[in-house]
Amino acid sequence: MSDIRKKMKLTSYKDIFENEESRKEEHLERIQIIPIAEMDDFPNHPFHVCDDEKMKDTIESIRENGVLVPVIVRPRENRRYEIISGHRRVYACRVLDIAEIPAIVRDLTEDEATIIMVDSNLQRETILPSEKAFAYKMKLDAMKRQAGRPSKNNSVPVGQNFGQTSRELLAEKSPDSNTQIQRYIRLTELITPILDMVDSGKIAIRPAVELSYLPKEQQTILLDTMQLEDCTPSHAQAI
Repeated sequence: MSDIRKKMKLTSYKDIFENEESRKEEHLERIQIIPIAEMDDFPNHPFHVCDDEKMKDTIESIRENGVLVPVIVRPRENRRYEIISGHRRVYACRVLDIAEIPAIVRDLTEDEATIIMVDSNLQRETILPSEKAFAYKMKLDAMKRQAGRPSKNNSVPVGQNFGQTSRELLAEKSPDSNTQIQRYIRLTELITPILDMVDSGKIAIRPAVELSYLPKEQQTILLDTMQLEDCTPSHAQAI
């Protein structure tokens, strides 16, 4: 028995708890200082980073106080990072030639990253209809994939959760209603020049939704007519 005990190597309580603590610590989020040169924008980011008055305010704030709120990134291949939240802060730092920025690094799937990206930007005061349109479309697709169901038609929800559609679940955590979200997503079917007219306020959302059901070729013909006549259809005319 004594020989067996000599051969057995037991782990001490100290080692057990130290290893457990280190494992927990590995999963804790930390603020890291990351070079901006190692960061890439979120693919097909639906929210524009504009060099407007609000951006000038952001630049001046960072110039005086630094970056007070860390950006959120996720690790990618080749020791690079993908920006999830904080594109405006990163842009401001680039303008100011600031090489590094505080960041929270999260190990996220593509769908998890998409949902966080959309949620963090929907809180902005001013959002263009086209930004909401593509953001809601991206988030709804991600939610459907997470539910394990293929996305066949973005305007018709297929994911179910205790009797709720994916779009209804999306509406619960969004500033817009289920119906309004459906309208915004329909805008993604517009050709770019007509969608630009929606963003500029030349066409209201309701008639634009009706126009989105036209084939792209007919939308192009309509665009030529609107430009020639210098007018846009009302909701009743669009229907």
